[in-house]
Amino acid sequence: MNSDIQIAGDPLAIPHLLPPVPAHPSTVAGFAGLAREIAADRARWAPLVRYDATTRWYHRLRVGPGYEVWLLSWLPGQGSGRHDHGPSSGVLTVLAGELSERTAGGHRTLAAGAQRVFAPGYVHEVVNDALVPAVSLHVYFPGLTDMPMHSARCAADAAHEAVAP
Repeated sequence: MNSDIQIAGDPLAIPHLLPPVPAHPSTVAGFAGLAREIAADRARWAPLVRYDATTRWYHRLRVGPGYEVWLLSWLPGQGSGRHDHGPSSGVLTVLAGELSERTAGGHRTLAAGAQRVFAPGYVHEVVNDALVPAVSLHVYFPGLTDMPMHSARCAADAAHEAVAP
């Protein structure tokens, strides 16, 4: 008796033999959950963190269909400058340390574990005002293609226009 098994046709055409398709987020809540999931896996992201005395350090951690995930480090005094993210929405999660977010609406301190979700066109500045380094995770959907910079004067003008009759 012959013990060789032969498969006729394409085995990948049989759905039950295919590996499951990985789930990818499709909602803001899903992207926020993805950020929390990555944040909780410190053993995966912590060895990748680097610090650069001249500028914020960043590393693209993951790319998925319609999104990307970035890991950033911030030494004391480093900041992003006032900017928006073009057509991308995003989730900012502080992994370690503390960051300050400045907007036309005010200033907020984001400690480790804090998470901010923002829509396209949201203008802010993120700065490490603390005395220790910070690390953050940024999920952009769709992936970041544009990051227009805004002057502080533009932000002040926008705030004034928002309250003017």
